[in-house]
Amino acid sequence: MGIKGLTGLLSENAPKCMKDHEMKTLFGRKVAIDASMSIYQFLIAVRQQDGQMLMNESGDVTSHLMGFFYRTIRMVDHGIKPCYIFDGKPPELKGNVLAKRFARRDEAKEGEEEAKETGTVEDIDKLSRRQVRVTREHNEECKKLLELMGIPVVTAPGEAEAQCAELARKGKVYAAGSEDMDTLTFHTPVLLRHLTFSEAKKMPISEIHLDVALKDLDMTMDQFIELCILLGCDYLEPCKGIGPKTALRLMREHKSLEKIVEHIRGKMSERAEELKALEEEESEAEESLKQDNDDESPKKKTPSKKKKVGSAGMQIPEIWPWEEAKQLFLKPDVIKGDDLTLEWNQPDVEGLVEFLCRDKGFNEERVRAGAAKLARMLTAKQQGRLDGFFTAKPKDSIEKETATGKNGKSIKRKADENGGMKKKGKK
Repeated sequence: MGIKGLTGLLSENAPKCMKDHEMKTLFGRKVAIDASMSIYQFLIAVRQQDGQMLMNESGDVTSHLMGFFYRTIRMVDHGIKPCYIFDGKPPELKGNVLAKRFARRDEAKEGEEEAKETGTVEDIDKLSRRQVRVTREHNEECKKLLELMGIPVVTAPGEAEAQCAELARKGKVYAAGSEDMDTLTFHTPVLLRHLTFSEAKKMPISEIHLDVALKDLDMTMDQFIELCILLGCDYLEPCKGIGPKTALRLMREHKSLEKIVEHIRGKMSERAEELKALEEEESEAEESLKQDNDDESPKKKTPSKKKKVGSAGMQIPEIWPWEEAKQLFLKPDVIKGDDLTLEWNQPDVEGLVEFLCRDKGFNEERVRAGAAKLARMLTAKQQGRLDGFFTAKPKDSIEKETATGKNGKSIKRKADENGGMKKKGKK
């Protein structure tokens, strides 16, 4: 899920932190990609014309392998050096959220059976995609494929996004590549989205810079993490009645999640007291009306109109350990970036043919062509990026140099001197 509504919030309130560009502009960059998210994406997107997953003659699913092989080659062909990070054990706090996801998946399975009887092809396809689940076998097959391709693979002790962020933060890679916006909450300096999307979608790469986002939102990293928790993250139940605009307003007003929680719980208590008082008032009115009806000469009495209590408004779950969630973002379970060495090697062509063609039924000619492209690009000495040859100058320094010239004299003074010389020459 990532962070609910964060993309829209940033595009509206910190648009300078986001920019779209073509994949070719990333040549020479190393990127740590969230493999677990990619597997899920490929299982959903890489399908046959009838909407079913790709399978070989034995009935083995191959959508994930097809996605990893060809889309990794596409990145490498554009001069990108990808490494893939796989999920380890999820934090205990994520257990409740995962359980609800599994429950929704079961509901989708039941819905698909009904749709097969009464629904359309589109309904069946939609429900089928909602049932996708990444298995251990999917993970192991993808790791094997990538290693045969010569692409670095890292299995994180915890969340893959957190490990991607760690590698980017330590300078091992330029950016983290993931569709999950919580990668920013794990403090990656740069996040790349849509990197593994199909070329047919013509979706530009979205590049998000954390430092610009923090500056434009006027927030510290601590406040940004707390904002993301309030928006809705993978570790906690979402808060009712709090959308992106409300969350941002609350953070700007109260400056911390602790004070926001205190404020909302206070409002919840006030509404509870109002509701209790109203119920007591209605109970007394009903009792009074009953006594009047029992009288020998009952008078026609119009029941009093019920008073309304304000809507439920903002609500925070009774058990909502946001402090624990914050610590998972601040101190995730990762392998230290300095302890990892990423190496891109020559692909094992015969190994790829054996695995993809003999075992999984891929076309041998295409696999060999893809492997040849990998070998050529991964071992070629990459052209340096232009931004590696220049040092950015502060704006005030540029303005000062423009105004004074490189020798320290002002432009105006130079003009006067030149003008004076010309006049002198005319005499």
